[in-house]
Parts: sequence; C-alpha cells; structure tokens
Amino acid sequence: MKPKLGITDKNKSEIIKTLTVILANEMVVYVKTRKYHWNVTGSSFMELHKLFENQYNAIALAVDEVAERISKLGGMAIGSMASFLKHATLKESETNPSPKAMIEELLNDHEQAASDIRKYISEIEEDTNDIGTADFLTALLRDHEAKAWVLRKYLA
Repeated sequence: MKPKLGITDKNKSEIIKTLTVILANEMVVYVKTRKYHWNVTGSSFMELHKLFENQYNAIALAVDEVAERISKLGGMAIGSMASFLKHATLKESETNPSPKAMIEELLNDHEQAASDIRKYISEIEEDTNDIGTADFLTALLRDHEAKAWVLRKYLA
C-alpha cells in the first residue's frame, strides 16, 4: 500500500533517490570509520580507537534511520555493498593510513556529507515541500557537523 503523505509520487521518487545517495554515503563513512577503529596504531591508539568506535556506533544508527525514512516514503532501501558504492559520492579507503591521515579523511567525509545534505535540504524544501524529510536531514546535518568538529580538534 502506497503512503498518502501529501507528497506527489514524482516528488517521493526524487526524495527517495536523494535519500539513497545519503544512505550510501553513510555506509561508506561507517565502514571506513569501523576499519580505522580496527587498524589505528600509535601513541594515541586507545583514544582514537574509542573515538572511532563512538562515531561508527552513531553512524550505524543514522544508517538505519535513513533506510527507514526511505521506507516511510514507500521506497526500498538498497542493501548491498555494490549498491552502496554505486550510489555513494564518498569514496571508500583501500589503504591503512597514519592516524593523522585517518582523521583527515574522516573529517573530509563528514564535511562533504554535511555540505551535500545542506544542499539536499534546500532542494527538498523548495521542490517538494517535504518538511518531514527536510527536518530529518537537518538533524543528520548537525550530526555530521558535530563529528567533523571533534575530528578537526585533533588536527589543530
């Protein structure tokens, strides 16, 4: 049964496409953060190990919320690594960089995600009037900004 939420089918379809990109990006940064948690070394090992764990746990919740938002709009969330990589604008990491490079890469990913989400919020508000998704994305934007802020402090 299709949801009747006051959003046209065309607009729901466009919003679901946008949310699919966001879902894919969340998965890429989740996997990367988890990988760095597993592989960080050096004198700040434990601190970064715990930081990355806290961040990937929070990202895991966001992944679930994005997938559920897609479902609430009548869509089907993608779920394979191939699909995530196909739709993501963020890139996975094939290497095990230094702790500083790990932080820099995750910082860049969170800043890019925040920038993209900010653009998507404007588009969704203006083009579809889907206040629910815009509000949902605003909270996700704040989460990425907070994670970026913490990571940026390590590079100061």
